[in-house]
Amino acid sequence: MATIRLGDIAPDFKAETTQGKVQFHEWLGDSWGVLFSHPSDFTPVCTTELGTVANYFPEFQKRNTKVIALSVDGLESHLNWIKDIEETQNVTLQYPIIADESKEVADLYDMIHPNANDTFTVRSVFIIGADKKVKLILTYPASTGRNFDELLRVIDSLQLTANYSVATPANWKDGDDVVISPTIKDEDIPAKFPKGFNRIKYYLRMTPQPNK
Repeated sequence: MATIRLGDIAPDFKAETTQGKVQFHEWLGDSWGVLFSHPSDFTPVCTTELGTVANYFPEFQKRNTKVIALSVDGLESHLNWIKDIEETQNVTLQYPIIADESKEVADLYDMIHPNANDTFTVRSVFIIGADKKVKLILTYPASTGRNFDELLRVIDSLQLTANYSVATPANWKDGDDVVISPTIKDEDIPAKFPKGFNRIKYYLRMTPQPNK
C-alpha cells in the first residue's frame, strides 16, 4: 500500500475510463489535475458531487486543471450511472470516471481505509501540479460531500504561490491581500511588490495580490 505525501510525484497508472483508456501522466500533459474518488456508483452524495464538478468544469478549465473521478465499479456501471447524474443534476459530464474494479488505482493512492470501510474508497482528493507533484491531499468520510468551491480556492492559492513569494492567509479568496514571504527583506519589497505593503509585524506583511 502506497503512502503518498505532499511533494511526491503522483503515481502514474494506466486505466480504463468512461472516455477511453488513459495513461495518467500523459493524460495530464502540462495541466494541473484533480483526482477524486467515490465510494461506489449509484450513491446519492456522489451523484451530487459529480454533477457539481460538471457545473464547475469551466472554472477548472480556466485554471488549466483537468478533473478525473474514480470508483471501484466497472465501466458499464459508470456509463449507466452517468445517465442518472446527467438527468438528476441537469448537466453533461465532460470529464472521465476511472473504472477501478481491480482496486489497483485505489490501492496505489491509498484510497481504501479498512477502519472506515474495507470495500469502498473513501472520498479522497489529490490536487496535482503541472510538475506531476502532489500539492494537496484531502480525505473525507463517505458520508460527507466535498466543497468544490474550496478546491477551486486551493488551486488559486497553489498557482499563485507557485509563481510569487507569497502565501495566502486564513479564509483567503482570489483577489484578497496576501502574505509576503518572511524570506523577503523589507528593503526588497518595493521591487518585488510595487503595489505597496502593510507591515503589521516584522513577520506579518500584507500586500495586494500581485497577479491582479
